[in-house]
Amino acid sequence: MAFEISKKRYSGKITEATLGIGDNAAKIGGEDSYMFHLFEGSMPNNPRIAMEIWDYDPSKEWASAVLEPFKDVVSSPVEWARKCVERYQADLIVLQLKSTDPNGLDVSADEAAQTAKKVHEAINVPLIVWGTGNNEK
Repeated sequence: MAFEISKKRYSGKITEATLGIGDNAAKIGGEDSYMFHLFEGSMPNNPRIAMEIWDYDPSKEWASAVLEPFKDVVSSPVEWARKCVERYQADLIVLQLKSTDPNGLDVSADEAAQTAKKVHEAINVPLIVWGTGNNEK
């Protein structure tokens, strides 16, 4: 008797979304089963790698081992993003606007928007902008 993998049918589906526009747009989602459970359903889009950068230099907060691959670029969000795309082939960049936190540097929204614009112009992959998480800000 051959071994047969039990299969579970799912009633839901992950919503498919396209991030970015043009040739470098990234289509994500669409799965109708657990990720990589292709024996139970489909995974119409390949997984994507998103790399996170910050809008300020985290050198004082991060361990040296974590900083090592990026120590030459962490002081510049633009160069950090470029390195993630060019050296590590990131499919997407997530820009964390950590500096806007009112409990931290409290950088203005205008300054944060300028940083996001510069990063966006420097890369050719979709950019995800993540705010401070502070609802009032």
